Amino acid sequence: MMNIWQDLQEQQRATADRKITSLFEDPKRAKEFSLRTQHMLFDYAKTNIDAEARAALLRLIDAAKVTHRRDAMFAGEPINETEGRAVLHTALRNLDGGPVEVEGADVMPQIRDTLARMRDFADQMRSGAITDVVNIGIGGSDLGPAMATRALTPYHDGPRCHFVSNVDGAHIADTLRGLDAKTTLVIVASKTFTTIETMTNARTARAWMQDHGGDPATQFAALSTAEDKTAEFGIDSAQVFGFEDWVGGRYSIWGPIGLSLMIAIGPKAFDSFLRGAQEMDRHFCAADPAENMPILLALVGIWHNQICGHATRAVLPYDQRLEKLPDYLQQLEMESNGKGVQMDGSDSPRHTGPVVWGAAGTNGQHAFYQLIHQGTRVIPCEFLVAAKGHEPELQHHHDLLIANCLAQSEALMRGRSLDEARAIMRDAGLSGDELERQARHRVFPGNRPSTTLAYETLDPFTLGQIIALYEHRVFVEGVILGINSFDQWGVELGKELAKSLQPLVEGEVSAEGKDGSTAGLIGYIHQHRG
Repeated sequence: MMNIWQDLQEQQRATADRKITSLFEDPKRAKEFSLRTQHMLFDYAKTNIDAEARAALLRLIDAAKVTHRRDAMFAGEPINETEGRAVLHTALRNLDGGPVEVEGADVMPQIRDTLARMRDFADQMRSGAITDVVNIGIGGSDLGPAMATRALTPYHDGPRCHFVSNVDGAHIADTLRGLDAKTTLVIVASKTFTTIETMTNARTARAWMQDHGGDPATQFAALSTAEDKTAEFGIDSAQVFGFEDWVGGRYSIWGPIGLSLMIAIGPKAFDSFLRGAQEMDRHFCAADPAENMPILLALVGIWHNQICGHATRAVLPYDQRLEKLPDYLQQLEMESNGKGVQMDGSDSPRHTGPVVWGAAGTNGQHAFYQLIHQGTRVIPCEFLVAAKGHEPELQHHHDLLIANCLAQSEALMRGRSLDEARAIMRDAGLSGDELERQARHRVFPGNRPSTTLAYETLDPFTLGQIIALYEHRVFVEGVILGINSFDQWGVELGKELAKSLQPLVEGEVSAEGKDGSTAGLIGYIHQHRG
């Protein structure tokens, strides 16, 4: 495998100064460096990957045994080796597939039973007196349903949905303000029912409901496997929906964590959401690597990050309702592949996950695109755009949106030369040194790579496909890099220290023995609390 990495590095060095635009001298470039499924188009022609580089990247798939690892994941083998767990979020959307076994037991009957209970509960909440749903969770228990509910706004015909994650009291206070405690359902999402941020917010919500005439005994639901703790909290077992430890938090939108989404859009639309993901699963398992969308998306990411050395990637959905997608993918990718140790315990010989960030549509153009176009660092961009919007009466808006999306990817690739900038300034009436000075400010380096994922319209089926596509991309990159994409030990140390620091912040314990910075900050806080 080392030889493949070396070959890729040599190819990158040999072509680093090549203009991406020159690759389009081949009239088949766009067709041969894009991939269509029945519902989507993935275009990676505006990158510096050529046929030779792609062939080398595809050799990584065999060398890393990606397809073997993929098949092991879908078969329920414990590929999360540091925790000894299977990785089976895909089973949650296996609506009409066969058995899926973990340690010899088929998990599908339990999944179908839980899904049926969710449908019944969602129908009750949609047809009763509930006007608002407050989902209390954090991380994957918040980012997934919050993102998906916003994305599927046109299909939202149930109670209004609100999401609380931050332990900052402002978040819960601002969310509950204006709600009617008598017609609000609170969903507490915590697998262990011990997550400190979630449980702090849950207790505050329960007190609010009690103080304002609501009934927590009937208006609270839990998404948790800890039935003893949910019972102690006062939640009826009929309103507790559990999921197994082979579903990681950031991969959990497909099951009980998606209950708020199901209540918002209805069970039928939620099933369509699952079927979209299931179709992407089937494509991922069946398609040849060279025609496999998750694999190609992953290989483009490997090329840009590990081979070209671009440390970040910008996710740029030209779809306002996908405004939370960059945040969602930030957790999905950075918590999954932000590792420095390989599966065998050795240090990774190369950088692993990139920094993932972005914003929706033309908003980003008026914020950070200046840096993307003319900054000194190259930032690979990943555009997403729908062919059709949901507002036919506003088609001119959507046409302008698409034009902006396509213009940005073209501008990043083409750039503007100094001679072109001089011509513009000459036409503006400038000459001499001032022409030269102004022209230099209008040069765009160009040759900056991007991909575009295009789809017909953002409906539940398509959203399911998009999320599953990125999940599998993360998996493929992780396997190639030799890391475990399904644990998250990096979040633990801060949690442990927060528990030990809380008594110091509350003034119950002296800060003596803490480092000078931490002790000084605690002292300042105590001094100014009043």
